[in-house]
Amino acid sequence: MGVGKSSVARHLSYLLRCERIDLDNVIESSERRKIAQIIDSDGVEAYRRIETDNLKRSLQRTDIRILSLGGGAWTMPENRDLIREHGLTSVWLESTFNHCWNNIHFSKKDRPLARNKDSALKLFNERQEVYCLADWHFIVRPDLTSYDVAVQIQDEVFS
Repeated sequence: MGVGKSSVARHLSYLLRCERIDLDNVIESSERRKIAQIIDSDGVEAYRRIETDNLKRSLQRTDIRILSLGGGAWTMPENRDLIREHGLTSVWLESTFNHCWNNIHFSKKDRPLARNKDSALKLFNERQEVYCLADWHFIVRPDLTSYDVAVQIQDEVFS
């Protein structure tokens, strides 16, 4: 959360000249509510079911080469299995907590699971253990733009 997945995915789809999906946008469109509203009113467990259902539908599209997940989607074993079953390559964008927290804190996006620094840090630490299961690992440093990271991914994963 807050590492810049959506921005990197947007640049990568431009560089590769291919279609992309941002799963958070798909969910908000299909549910006609913001993710924060879903979590606040229905709870995290219900949101994760909605997320998995939307992931399944998104994976049926054959024109999509880039799929940007929300920060918690990869933590669900069923989602990881679905991604692998569909032959997608997973990429973990890693950064420091302070870098992510600055992006979260100054973002206009409401992040219901990270509304304060303590809850964000707890989530950050818990997710590190699962994120390392991704096929590829890229370090996002504060001196790199999301475009720079997309170029690195293009050069190493798609060449």
